[in-house]
Amino acid sequence: MNNWFNKQPLDDLEHNLKLQERMMNDLAQSQGEYHSFKSNLDNVEQPDMVNQPPHYTYAGKIECIEYIKDFLSKDEYEGFLRGNIAKYLHRFRYKNGLEDVKKAQWYLSKLIENLEE
Repeated sequence: MNNWFNKQPLDDLEHNLKLQERMMNDLAQSQGEYHSFKSNLDNVEQPDMVNQPPHYTYAGKIECIEYIKDFLSKDEYEGFLRGNIAKYLHRFRYKNGLEDVKKAQWYLSKLIENLEE
């Protein structure tokens, strides 16, 4: 029996190669599942978070903005709109980017409507 040759490192290498191959197969399968999930997600209709965010509609019947307009005076409602315009323009760089600028624009159009009434 020859002691100068130790077979253990070769066995470890073979084991590590098999393990690596299994991990690569698992990764490839996970990436395929991710891409499948992402393509399915892309087909789901996303809510319009600027013009009709679902969390601002009560039971699909009255929007929060209409309720607020009904119980505030014209001047109070104008202040509410101006405050929201300022809020969204202030935070857009730090929070939701373009979506917040579009929200500010939405409130600005409501302010214009209010002033034209």
